[in-house]
Amino acid sequence: MPSLCRKCFNTFNEEGRCPRCSSPFVVSNNELFNLNIAHMDCDAFYASVEKRNNPELADKPVIIGGGKRGVVSTACYIARIRGIKSAMPMFKALEKCPDAVVIRPRMKLYAEISHQIREMMNDITPLVEPLSLDEAFMDLSGTQKLHGVPPAVMLAKLMDRIYEKLGLTGSIGLSHNKFLAKIASDLDKPNGYSIIGEAETDSFLRDKSIRLIWGVGVSMQQSLEKAGIRTFCDLLRWDRKELVKKFGSMGDRLWFLARGQDRRVVSNSDRVKSISNETTLIENTSDLRVLEGYLWRLCEKVSSRAKAKGLAGTIMILKLKSSKHKLITRRVTLRDPTQLADVLFRSTFPLLKSSIVNGPFRLVGAGMSGLCLASQAEREPELIDDGAVNRIKVERVTDEIRKKFGDEAMIKGRSLL
Repeated sequence: MPSLCRKCFNTFNEEGRCPRCSSPFVVSNNELFNLNIAHMDCDAFYASVEKRNNPELADKPVIIGGGKRGVVSTACYIARIRGIKSAMPMFKALEKCPDAVVIRPRMKLYAEISHQIREMMNDITPLVEPLSLDEAFMDLSGTQKLHGVPPAVMLAKLMDRIYEKLGLTGSIGLSHNKFLAKIASDLDKPNGYSIIGEAETDSFLRDKSIRLIWGVGVSMQQSLEKAGIRTFCDLLRWDRKELVKKFGSMGDRLWFLARGQDRRVVSNSDRVKSISNETTLIENTSDLRVLEGYLWRLCEKVSSRAKAKGLAGTIMILKLKSSKHKLITRRVTLRDPTQLADVLFRSTFPLLKSSIVNGPFRLVGAGMSGLCLASQAEREPELIDDGAVNRIKVERVTDEIRKKFGDEAMIKGRSLL
């Protein structure tokens, strides 16, 4: 059976340890060197970055998230063993794991490291489709001619390079389509490498829960179970037309996925449609001065991401969630695109003031959409606001100072409220 050593990258045709270096870290599959679609998922990415930067955290349960009123963004594997899950309310997480080290997310740092990983992916294939900061699909079709080795070997070398350069691990799923590659990457975490060949697709899926399907959440699962569908085998009994009649377009998708078929291609051309950031407040509040401080900091984060991506937006967005969990979204459209925190704040703060009667609030967010290239932004600021030119200059100078001395080098007074 075709095999690959993940340590020395030796390829051979037998199962067991590597005959060259005796490593037990070997992957084997009859289709190992014929598969081209991969999914790479960094292992507990945010928490792993924090542990890498602070070795004293290595053996401790680490949770990335906000204060007691916030939620868990992610957690290390030690914390997960203790029952901690993403999106769990922080107070529940601390009840389960009172000795956890809680760290607030450092999104700028995570984005920088994600960019480095993305560059390493681009070195082996131009077809990289990011799903988030810590995961992406890759299509390595045709890359064997370029690199002289099969895609499976290039993926092993990629993970080795990420660990050597960045001190982080990830898990690889290799298959014949995106659906199965993503499933495969979850099979042997952390630091896993799993393969689902085309010939074994039916036998692999048959007895698996339909929860494996990306997009089937609790609500959809309940609907499927009411119809007697719990496994892929159950799905296979349904006629395609009946599935569509019962579940709409999702039914058609289910029919194909039940057979391990996924026609989606790996694409690197998907444009970012919006940039946003939000935070859950420590305490519910209607205090406008407190909310102003939160809003300004969020506008700075959104602006920073827009500048990093070379983008600007024409639609400024305010998001609020009341203490009764009512979601409020307000938008304002500008004449000219912007990527400036000052403009985003000045556009959304009046929306916040007019919405204050709906408080108290437990969440506030800011964002921009209607994105375009940054070169189209702030062309004629003097026609919008007499002081706009000066504010643009101040913000640009502030950006340069922060690049040189760090984000805390200059802080606006309102962000301290």
